[in-house]
Amino acid sequence: MAIRILLVDDHPFIRKALRILLEDEVALQVVGEADGGEAAICQVEALRPDVVLMDVQMPGMSGVQATKEICLRFSETKVLVLTIDDDDDNVTQAMRCGAAGYLLKNTPPEELAIAILAVYKGYTHLGPGLGRKMVAKLPDPTVGAFAGWDKLTPREQEIVELISKGSNNREIALKLHISEKTVKNHITNILSRLDLGNRIQIAILANSKG
Repeated sequence: MAIRILLVDDHPFIRKALRILLEDEVALQVVGEADGGEAAICQVEALRPDVVLMDVQMPGMSGVQATKEICLRFSETKVLVLTIDDDDDNVTQAMRCGAAGYLLKNTPPEELAIAILAVYKGYTHLGPGLGRKMVAKLPDPTVGAFAGWDKLTPREQEIVELISKGSNNREIALKLHISEKTVKNHITNILSRLDLGNRIQIAILANSKG
């Protein structure tokens, strides 16, 4: 069964170019398009796509705002944000709002397909440069968040290690022989102890720990 994709960009020629690229991938199916944030939310509600390719810079409701709304209301839909510049602060904001990853708009077709498949499976996809930028914006590893690292229980530390390797909640539950609900409760506690906003920040911080 093909992964169902919604294209969101205010430039028709970019949506057309993306559609042409994705039509060559038998595992992917473009089910709709939107030219702005509000239209994107409406399309997600109507079509329930698996993955949204979201431009972050659009007039009216931005891609960041639309990403936040979609991630809050439609948890089964993954958002992969698009940008022309990997130094775009909007990308970091979108990740903090729940986006599963980001891509540059000039990403080669084969990498685009790989990224879509990865976020569909529950992994995080960070394009070139963004990981370093997000680490720089996280708390100092010697204070704050990492001061709480030793306060994590052994089970919480296991979960952090699995998150850092890209495991989703279902995979963590299977590996640790616990329920997905228990995994979610542990993650909530981890976020609180480390003063972080989402699991992406957990993964980045864990990988920067060395």
